[in-house]
Amino acid sequence: MNKELLQEISLPQTIEVNLTQNPERVLQFGEGNFLRAFADFFIDELNEKSMFNGSIVIAQPIAHGLADKLSQQDCLYTAILRGIENGKPVDRRRIVSSISRALNPYANFEDYFACAKNPDLRFVISNTTEAGITYVPADKLDDKPQSSFPGKVTSFLYERYKAFSGAADKGLIFIPCELIDDNGDALKQTVIQHADNWGLPGEFKQWVNTSCEFTNTLVDRIVTGYPKDEIETLTAELGYKDELIVTGEIFHFFAIQARKEWMPVLEAELPLPKFGLNVVYTEDVTPYKQRKVRILNGAHTMSVLAAYLAGKETVGEMMEDPRIIKYLQDGIYNEIIPTLDLDKADLESFAASVFDRFKNPHIKHFLLSIALNSVSKFKARVLPSILEYHKRVGGLPKNLTFSLAALIAFYKGDKANDDACVLEFFKEVWQGDNVVEKVCSNVEFWGADLTAIPGLVEKVEADLQNILQGEIF
Repeated sequence: MNKELLQEISLPQTIEVNLTQNPERVLQFGEGNFLRAFADFFIDELNEKSMFNGSIVIAQPIAHGLADKLSQQDCLYTAILRGIENGKPVDRRRIVSSISRALNPYANFEDYFACAKNPDLRFVISNTTEAGITYVPADKLDDKPQSSFPGKVTSFLYERYKAFSGAADKGLIFIPCELIDDNGDALKQTVIQHADNWGLPGEFKQWVNTSCEFTNTLVDRIVTGYPKDEIETLTAELGYKDELIVTGEIFHFFAIQARKEWMPVLEAELPLPKFGLNVVYTEDVTPYKQRKVRILNGAHTMSVLAAYLAGKETVGEMMEDPRIIKYLQDGIYNEIIPTLDLDKADLESFAASVFDRFKNPHIKHFLLSIALNSVSKFKARVLPSILEYHKRVGGLPKNLTFSLAALIAFYKGDKANDDACVLEFFKEVWQGDNVVEKVCSNVEFWGADLTAIPGLVEKVEADLQNILQGEIF
């Protein structure tokens, strides 16, 4: 697929497309599936409504990537987003045209570096994997390019600083999408570290601090990538061949944390929330992280082990069982949500989207895959809700404590996949008595002795006996 082909064929009415040319306002490090089905998709929608009027130039962050393949397709590709929304099936298909060029700095450094002198450039979006934001001392200012992403950013910013004599309005807004906590803070820290190591002027570091903004973000959308198992069917439906089709779920959420003085700038220059996208600009992304971990991830962890013990293999199968749905509803709405501080309507709306996402027939999640490292997941995702429920409401949340019993029962079998020390612990405790008490008192697992919670051991013990007798839901 390319622009010439699109002019020759008749597109299906189900395909959305906008081929307006716009100035390059975004530099993007990363050309993988996630950003192409997430941020690039959003910007394409904004452009269609004339609410951004900017294109993206991609800088391939490593030597081998998709820049050449994108260029062969004139940086056009099809995004297919499918799932359940408000209980109804949705299938959106769009030819995304928000990318103007895709450059490989390792093969064409000068064109990439020239972007620093572009007066229209304003935003930098990135997804260089969790390991991408790492300080590499071996990077040098005159490398072409530096090996690390932060090294590239520092060099690029310094080139821009010199090109515009440190003009305040030529600073850049960074929107990193790497899956680490405080990703913007981490990127800024490494940039300053490189600037110090390279002996760059203090005025440059001041410009980075005051004229640039490094946002912290939370991203949420499952992107399933290239649909190799259905590519022949999709190609026939679309009427053209696209080697860069990307598929994902219809649900999305994007929280972007910025300093107070930068909030009006973001809202004016990148009006994602005004378009109706599920995007929030906030001075604190923490509550949204907590919402995701406790409701979405917590719902997974509280259900998949028990569902597997009940004979299910996938999340889809799990969501066909009305007993499990009732268990999840009671656990989420009556036990998890009362422990969170966001607006109740917001929390309940997010919870409803979780049920839609779990029922998505286009995403096949195997329970055993989700069950990986369940002990640490339980500590991060479910245990905080149990502790907070006990603190705020009193008593024990029956569904969440049941999920601890399911975890103990699951680790009795041979399907658990966890650190060797975790598996060895369960192997030993299951050979003796007082299994629940020994598990609950493992401070290394939970960060506290859970036997101190009144009634917890007795409740989990009763649930465990029921599970072992086949009474799971």
